Amino acid sequence: MTKNIATEEDQTQASERRARGEFVRGISGFRHAIGDADFPPEPGRYHLFVALNCPWCHRVTLARAVLGLQGSITMDVAFPNRTTEADPAGPNLWEFAPNRLATLTNTTLPECTLDTGTGTGLRLAKQIYQREGSDEQSVPILYDKLAGRIVNNESAEILRMLDRHAEALGGAAPRPNLVPDDPALQSDVDALNERIYVTINNGAYKAGFSSDQTVYAQAFEAYFETLTFLDALLSDGRAFLTGETFTETDLRLFPTLYRHDPVYYLRMKLNGARILDYPHLWRWLCRVYALDGVAAAGSLIHCRQGYFGRSWNGVVPMGPHRPMSYPEAYLHPDLGRPG
Repeated sequence: MTKNIATEEDQTQASERRARGEFVRGISGFRHAIGDADFPPEPGRYHLFVALNCPWCHRVTLARAVLGLQGSITMDVAFPNRTTEADPAGPNLWEFAPNRLATLTNTTLPECTLDTGTGTGLRLAKQIYQREGSDEQSVPILYDKLAGRIVNNESAEILRMLDRHAEALGGAAPRPNLVPDDPALQSDVDALNERIYVTINNGAYKAGFSSDQTVYAQAFEAYFETLTFLDALLSDGRAFLTGETFTETDLRLFPTLYRHDPVYYLRMKLNGARILDYPHLWRWLCRVYALDGVAAAGSLIHCRQGYFGRSWNGVVPMGPHRPMSYPEAYLHPDLGRPG
């Protein structure tokens, strides 16, 4: 399979790189598409399995929301912390467990569900894969309820197929065209997607989860170089990254920047600056957050519980509270440092 750098990471010498301490993201194995002969675009046929703390899942929940597909594509949400060593199935598995308590809130999380997609009440995402002979265990999963099969588990491809078939899938109007028809604008989207994937989306994980100081430093510098570039791009007054229209590029950037100030600044060691320190990016972040469906497509409680709950002591930080708690801060574009 040809590598798509805006979709997945180069796997050259992946084992050796991991052994040296570099975080190397694996490749998703299910790459069918809605629109293939076996998977026609029909309302009510498809289902998503996601975790709201996962930024790759967040891409998909955002697409479902902004394309008006909430009523025609059903969804289940895993608990943000995976299983532990004490689990009979083993550790580090996504679990559909609405009765688990979050240590951050000492309550259950109302977004979490049981498995309602397979019709068999499976507890673990891994079990969905096992039914098809796969040892994968990641989310998101796009699932065909009628065929009882996994369609795709690569978020970037799921975005494209939901956009391409939004009308046939039952998407409500009005809705954006995430991938523009204009070839020149498509080229801008693809170029920005590539840079954002490498330095921001995957770059955050390179910084936060690599144990090699040099790899971390390179990822750190590239991350903040791109933030500076994007802030300058938005400084001409455009509403979105490619102009006045919300596109896939905006959608793909949002999950990482949504997490940056309250989570990644600490957890991913990306403490060079906050998004609040980039006035144009901050206003862009608030502008996207205000779009219909966007706020409900994610959860910072899930993010904080999921990222910090897996840290060495499992304690979840209470803040930040200055200048305002998150996500409430996203309702205040004026909080950003003046340009």
